[in-house]
Amino acid sequence: MNVPSNLKYTKDHEWVLIEGDTATVGITDFAQGELGDVVFIEIETLGETLSQGDTFGTIEAVKTVSDLFMPLGGEISEVNDKLEGTPELVNSDPYGEGWMVKINISDASGANGLLAPQDYESLVG
Repeated sequence: MNVPSNLKYTKDHEWVLIEGDTATVGITDFAQGELGDVVFIEIETLGETLSQGDTFGTIEAVKTVSDLFMPLGGEISEVNDKLEGTPELVNSDPYGEGWMVKINISDASGANGLLAPQDYESLVG
């Protein structure tokens, strides 16, 4: 299981890369492995401002559909368009080409509640 040390994590298995007031978000390697083959991703929240913990979309795999949750409050400023035609990027490259959204962070203090890599590794064991 790959848990990059430069990222923060949520208990809902999203990863977060914070760069200034922008956060890039995706699902973890552990999450994509548990889901299996990803076949569809629906994110219709572009331009919306959501609170930490709100649902920003859904991810559908062969065996299940799961909600995607905001790791930080803010505006969805960008959606990874590549996922529309090739959702399997989430399986093959969850921390790179498989990113899902970019957020303009509205409350940076929300990052204090995110998990450090070692804490996320302990969570998923």
